[in-house]
Amino acid sequence: MSVNELTGLAARALQNVGASPAMARATAKALVAAEAAGLAGHGLSRVPLYARHVREGRASGTAEPLVVREKGAACLIDARGGLAYLAMQLATREAIRRASEFGVAFCGVTHSHHCGAMDYHLAPIAAANLVGLGFTNSPAAINAWGGRKPLFGTNPVAAVFPRKERADSLPAELAARGQRAQAFAATSGLSASAELRRPLPLVIDLSLTEVARGKIMVAANEGKPIPAGWAFDADGNPTTDAKAALTGSMAAIGGAKGAMLALLVELLCVALTGARLGLENDSFFEAGRPASIGHAIVAIDPGALAGGDVYFERVETLISAMLADEGVRLPGDRRHEAAAEARAHGIEVPAALLKQLRELAA
Repeated sequence: MSVNELTGLAARALQNVGASPAMARATAKALVAAEAAGLAGHGLSRVPLYARHVREGRASGTAEPLVVREKGAACLIDARGGLAYLAMQLATREAIRRASEFGVAFCGVTHSHHCGAMDYHLAPIAAANLVGLGFTNSPAAINAWGGRKPLFGTNPVAAVFPRKERADSLPAELAARGQRAQAFAATSGLSASAELRRPLPLVIDLSLTEVARGKIMVAANEGKPIPAGWAFDADGNPTTDAKAALTGSMAAIGGAKGAMLALLVELLCVALTGARLGLENDSFFEAGRPASIGHAIVAIDPGALAGGDVYFERVETLISAMLADEGVRLPGDRRHEAAAEARAHGIEVPAALLKQLRELAA
């Protein structure tokens, strides 16, 4: 199915369970974008889960987020218990506006829900020639180092670094990325012709676990095992059973170092926003209370520091060195390629999931 058809289908499914048209559309666009980029764990498989949460009152489909506190370059946005995507749109807009005025911005979001692929929310920041950073906590999934009980969320970290627009003839690197540039333009809100004049931004987006929890969710839904080393069961024992992993804990990337990074993100997203800790949020995959997740968006104007020319020169010098080393791929390339392919040829959705979506949208 085409990207537009799937977006409409997902939006209808969410509206049918009580989401407002704006909430349904924002959520559907983000989930289809993740699916198109090859991130199935943050894609359409979330629609039935979100629909259930709205029906059960674990997330509001009609909440309208608003700025509740602000001081100069910082603000706090209350998602008011809603699905996260409208709140994240507001956070991104505020981050761009405040960074343009003050040079840097920190926008926290509280009382929110699962926000999907974090790099999606940062695309407009890169399109505004700002550096963007994104963080979120989530229900407990990672043990504190040395412990057996999950305390921290998977706590993804994401960043986007814009690259310099070129007025001269396009280099071979950009020419080969034409379709990917158009896919990015569709996500960021730019026109494709404008985006074709610049190389795609660097996109870094990673969970602080050995694998994103969404991949385990997909494996559980399909009845497939997971590789050893990904997760632990509820008793703290290593497991290859995806369903046991969803009620257990996940291995931190890099061992103790990953657990410390998860702690850092937990504090950024909770202590500064007033959201609940991962250990205070119920699993998304079991019955529980409404979520209260915290997110943080940071935007930085290079012009406020060493200056835009210096920033772009330093970025391009490093990228040139990376690409001169045969076999190096720039971060984000796979996602851009997959998104371009999806826009050109559509997305293949597993039959069982497509049946669920159609039933929800009927």
